[in-house]
Amino acid sequence: MEKRVQVSPPLTRGPSAFIPENEVMQANGLDERTNLLVEEYSTSGRLDNITQVMSIHTQYLESFLRSQFYMLRMDGPLPLPYRHYIAIMAAARHQCSYLINMHVDEFLKTGGIAEWLNGLEYIPQRLKNLNEINKLLAHRPWLITKEHIQKLVKTGENNWSLPELVHAVVLLAHYHALASFVFGSGINPERDPDTSNGVRLIAVNNFCVCDLANDNNIENASLTSSNFGIADSLSELEALMERMKRLQEDKEDEDASQEEMATRFEKEKKESLLVISGAFDDEIVSTDVSRYVEDPGFGYKDFARRGEDHLPTFRAQDYTWENHGFSLVNRLYSDIGHLLDEKFRMVYNLTYNTMATHEDVDTTTLRRALFNYVHCMYGIRYDDYDYGEVNQLLERSLKVYIKTVTCYPERTTKRMYDSYWRQFKHSEKVHVNLLLMEARMQAELLYALRAITRHLT
Repeated sequence: MEKRVQVSPPLTRGPSAFIPENEVMQANGLDERTNLLVEEYSTSGRLDNITQVMSIHTQYLESFLRSQFYMLRMDGPLPLPYRHYIAIMAAARHQCSYLINMHVDEFLKTGGIAEWLNGLEYIPQRLKNLNEINKLLAHRPWLITKEHIQKLVKTGENNWSLPELVHAVVLLAHYHALASFVFGSGINPERDPDTSNGVRLIAVNNFCVCDLANDNNIENASLTSSNFGIADSLSELEALMERMKRLQEDKEDEDASQEEMATRFEKEKKESLLVISGAFDDEIVSTDVSRYVEDPGFGYKDFARRGEDHLPTFRAQDYTWENHGFSLVNRLYSDIGHLLDEKFRMVYNLTYNTMATHEDVDTTTLRRALFNYVHCMYGIRYDDYDYGEVNQLLERSLKVYIKTVTCYPERTTKRMYDSYWRQFKHSEKVHVNLLLMEARMQAELLYALRAITRHLT
């Protein structure tokens, strides 16, 4: 029986609906290194569309594939089919049929029980018990408490050991964040070598494909690049570089008080809640995907909409990845901590010292603003960071894009992707997506690992 999720064929050739095929091919020339990495670390044994787009940044790709291969295939607390089923549950939170289909295949290949693919009511209670933490991690990780952990670890015959739970949490966070990359980069469904036109009926991410390509669903036509002169976008680029330069210079002079720094964070956090990503009502979840989703209406948005008090602030120095999360993960699930750490550092420090047409540019402030803005949307604050920089460096259309890709990736459209940084290269926008993905994964892990630490103490 066909267990995959149905979807329409892609409208564009190549691995991405947002990036011209020749740019992906040209950027990586699909070099030998990429092919070697795929041979060594791809579970499907083929060069899939995600890998092709990521291979624009080969250095990063290696860290990514190594850690993903480790969590899916190497020694670890969870049986292989469980790992793929957890990936399906995570991807389903964002209706990411691309990842669901990939892991349906892998689940069956690793000996998974086909009946589980009929939906959540067919899976063991133990896996069902992950629904709550899957949902919270994906949409409102700040709500995760040690009580959630206790419930999973102490439920009699269906309990999870701590190493198993850490493995599951790493997988959930990885696939939520990867869904952000898939939608943010417009990843096309895989072409199937076995069919005549190369396309088997598998998913485009719950948008009708025509919407992804033409974007008829966002009112603001002024975003399209056609009515936007090259001159405007060039001056936009120059203005951004000017602001970066000014920030570097002002750093020497300005000494804002701790109170002032805290106020700037709270202001940015509050404003980030009001950044709206398109006029959407509750999305309809296709029945194909809905069998893997419990409580589909639960999302990030309710939080801002209900005008609830505020998102609590997580002071980063009280629980950091470097000092706390890393060692906990390593203790409970051997080498994954090192692999994740290498991947976070790699993306944060990755630079070619270019910006669009300019060379020898120090882009540190820009990379930091992107990473910290994602964490800010999740309530995570770095005491030593001036959140005024975020406002200086991230224009409105970029903030809308970041909010959408991070919090509601299934709503990302080509128009959003095209509307920010018009002079920048596609490879630079892929780099942005890698930063957003890793920042999101790290934010989810910090909340989950902090809850586990509290459970242990």
